[in-house]
Amino acid sequence: MRLQHRSLRGVAVAGALAVALAGCGGGGDNDGDGGEPTAEAQTIEGADYNPQPRENLEQGGEVTFPITEITPQMNVNHGDGSVDTATIWEWYNPQTILMTPEGEAQANPDYLTDWTTEVVDDKTVVTFTINPDAVWNDGTPITWESYKQTWIANRSTDEGYVPNTTDGYSLIESVEQGEDERQAVVTFKQVYPWTDGLFWHILNPNVDSPKVFNEGYIEQAHPEWGAGPYKIDEFDVNGGTISFVPNENWWGDEPMLDRVTFRVLEPTAAVNAFQNGETNYVDNLSADNLEQLADVEGAVTYRAQRTASNLLELNAERPQFKELDVREAVFKAINRDQIKEVVWNGLNYTEPDAGSFNLFPFQEGYVDAFAEAGGGFDVEGANALLDEAGWTLNGDVREKDGVELGGRMPIFGDDPITEARAKVVQQQLAEIGFKLEIDKRPASDFSTVLSTKDWDLVILGFSSSDPYGVAYMCQIYCSDSGLNLSATGTKAIDKKIADQVTSLPTAEEQIEAGMKLESEIMAETWGIMPLYNGPWISMATEGLANLTPETYTGLDLFGLQPVENVGWEKDSAAAE
Repeated sequence: MRLQHRSLRGVAVAGALAVALAGCGGGGDNDGDGGEPTAEAQTIEGADYNPQPRENLEQGGEVTFPITEITPQMNVNHGDGSVDTATIWEWYNPQTILMTPEGEAQANPDYLTDWTTEVVDDKTVVTFTINPDAVWNDGTPITWESYKQTWIANRSTDEGYVPNTTDGYSLIESVEQGEDERQAVVTFKQVYPWTDGLFWHILNPNVDSPKVFNEGYIEQAHPEWGAGPYKIDEFDVNGGTISFVPNENWWGDEPMLDRVTFRVLEPTAAVNAFQNGETNYVDNLSADNLEQLADVEGAVTYRAQRTASNLLELNAERPQFKELDVREAVFKAINRDQIKEVVWNGLNYTEPDAGSFNLFPFQEGYVDAFAEAGGGFDVEGANALLDEAGWTLNGDVREKDGVELGGRMPIFGDDPITEARAKVVQQQLAEIGFKLEIDKRPASDFSTVLSTKDWDLVILGFSSSDPYGVAYMCQIYCSDSGLNLSATGTKAIDKKIADQVTSLPTAEEQIEAGMKLESEIMAETWGIMPLYNGPWISMATEGLANLTPETYTGLDLFGLQPVENVGWEKDSAAAE
């Protein structure tokens, strides 16, 4: 699961998994428009995104989407990138690979005319044959060199690059030109079963050094380094807007829309903007939001399973969290059921406990690794651990060697559920003598606060782009991980993952070994704790089709659809 972090606001940012199940009921009341629940709590399974073929759509029209932030780092391959980075990237850069909601990958014929995988001499070889019409916006053809540079930038942190993940790329032996410059031949050092999850976001060959990779996209979109059906028209970092219009250099199907705009909005402002007809979409909706929007004319509610995980991270670089027993005690003090009651109040929603960052409960091979590690709500056990570690109460707060047991947890945005969730955590930790300070920040501060580690504890989400789970285990637990910012990864853990999991030749073997090792790593580190997954509840203007085509997020599970197919259904009010 290629993961991106994101701030969690409103309801939930949920767990990622491989197998999409058949739809069954929603998370709100019996009529789907808020109000008091009238039936037993239900799970939400499957995708819900209004899929429509192009022939059902009207040519033309505009769409405005809200977004949490235009991230400072706009390179989706960089470790500081987030879900919002990926969302914007998808609209003006190559979508070489597409994926069904169920997680079946396929080549996008506008970019790849062939995509083959074979095993030669006990090594996996993948051949990408590039469409001869494919061209970057700067006029240069898309060639095998983009695949080589993407590999170089993502294979290691030792060369100065700061990639989002090295998983898979670190096992590649070479990327070479094939029959001509329009063919890239990727050879792995071993048999590698997760090749479908690589090279989704290829780089323009101008991104040819650590300096350009790490710094070139800071508050810069570089439209000339993009390619695809849309191009950037307006880009205003300070004003919080970015818009796209059809690209005259595009060689594929004409994009359905005349303009696509993203506006940076705080969660409450996003709900109000949709209510006032200023945007065409809003997500992360709570029961209160659904009630507020129930009377919006021409609006449709969508409910889907979520491919992300809500989690709590502790910053082990802080003196109060250096001891393993302290971190374990903090996790034992967290009552996840109580948190979920607050977050899902009024939604009539339930789900199995989240227990893994490798797989989700609906995936084959899933194990509750957190429970296997000994995790779970146990205040008495938490206090016993702290007593044994020498942390004594001074009034209501524990101390040891002049260090107070406490910390600061930032929350992002103005959604009242986000604040309520933080206050629940604050009350829970007080039961073990931990003083939690809640630090309210605007949603647009998320990437900066997270990447600078300006926090002691933080609740955030890992969003997944694909169903390959264990393939990205190192991205979560390794010592150089750009996602697990708890500083609890070690070189010994890196070696265990490499030797016990990624060296295995089949997906089935890796899944079994990865789930076993995950519980061991959790017990050895206690740096990152799964909280819950949750539903994806959104509203959109009636007639808007093929919603959320981007990676990592949305109503279409693992779906990655062509952005040119987002549009208005014929005869819809918005199209007219």
